[in-house]
Amino acid sequence: MTKKPVMLMILDGFGISDKEDGNAIRAAHKPNIDKLFEQYPHVQLGASGLNVGLPDGQMGNSEVGHLNIGAGRIVYQELTRITKAIEDGDFFKNEVLNAAIDKAIENNGALHVMGLVSDGGVHSHIDHLKAIFKLAKDKGLSKVYLHAFMDGRDTPPSSGKDYIIDVENYLKELANGKIATVSGRYYAMDRDNRWERVQLAYDAMVNGKGETAASAVEAMEKSYNDNKTDEFVLPTVILEEGKPLATINNGDSVIFFNFRPDRAREITRAINDKEFDGFERESLDLFFVCMTQYDKTMENVHIAYKPQSYTNTLGEYVSKLGKKQLRIAETEKYAHVTFFFNGGVEAPNPGEDRALINSPKVATYDLKPEMSAYEVTDEVVKRIDSDQYDMIILNFANPDMVGHTGVFEAAKAAVEAVDTCVGKVVDKVLEKDGTV
Repeated sequence: MTKKPVMLMILDGFGISDKEDGNAIRAAHKPNIDKLFEQYPHVQLGASGLNVGLPDGQMGNSEVGHLNIGAGRIVYQELTRITKAIEDGDFFKNEVLNAAIDKAIENNGALHVMGLVSDGGVHSHIDHLKAIFKLAKDKGLSKVYLHAFMDGRDTPPSSGKDYIIDVENYLKELANGKIATVSGRYYAMDRDNRWERVQLAYDAMVNGKGETAASAVEAMEKSYNDNKTDEFVLPTVILEEGKPLATINNGDSVIFFNFRPDRAREITRAINDKEFDGFERESLDLFFVCMTQYDKTMENVHIAYKPQSYTNTLGEYVSKLGKKQLRIAETEKYAHVTFFFNGGVEAPNPGEDRALINSPKVATYDLKPEMSAYEVTDEVVKRIDSDQYDMIILNFANPDMVGHTGVFEAAKAAVEAVDTCVGKVVDKVLEKDGTV
């Protein structure tokens, strides 16, 4: 029997603006998308700030968007939740955070604080980092070290030095804590199993190996002089009297203050997972805290802010109706159409199939702006023809991932590739008398 599928197609990073300058979407030749806008009713949705459970004025992101779409309601994000806890003082009473500091004191060890140092608000927030250092100071722990991951994607590409100066001034005022390593998120926050990148960040933090600098500011200046912006800062060890200032050792505590899971998992597994085989390293005995739950299958970790539960998400509702659904995306957005769309639940709903198309192995996606969109399209067309699915959730990653590179012509090419794919998918759904 022919199914009439309902297709939810998410063009990740595709925004609407009247501005001409730097607007790759307006500049792109996209006859299929333009035709849809001309011939069918449409509405613009707010995807940032209070509309999606973020602080007022905070930009949205892929994770937040998928959570809200899947939940069908405003989902108050971890950024808002943790920031509110700091403001009302509950953060400083958090049992897990306090236990990490107590354990370091008991072991005569150190507390290592690691995460993305920016106010981008997508993966972390600098205010959360400062609150952890304040808590350690209040509890009398002096051996506190920051392993700074640099942003440059959710913030301007060369703004990292200013964030480092901000943190150093705060620590000086607090009279507690030092920066031990600096690494670009390209290395420390990979999510595509590029273990050769992750190993460089790991070696800096645990083994004191890598580039070296006398200070974190010097590390940033060296990187800029080498034409490497924040995201691509080579993992750098800060030296004191010719030796690494601090490395992560047995008996230490670690607090990873990123709240978004997808780019926090790999480095967490590298440090904690007893069965880890991404590269050779010794197993460590640590008290390791994840700010939120990165993956419920992770062992040897403590969670400061456990997941909030969301019932009756779109996928759950369709499943309870006995309908069959498909989630499909390439690697970069697979977690978004599955984990995030399902309200932070890893396991698929009954009747929920998933299709993962590998993202291309390139250093940056401006080198291949079409990414794997054509392969995703071929697969979804096959799945529609199978007449199995009542609902399909599809994500095209290109506008977001290529847009993040800041290369205008590549971003334009990415939109044009997606437009071709949109045309093919829409034609196939309509051929089945379905709905997009």
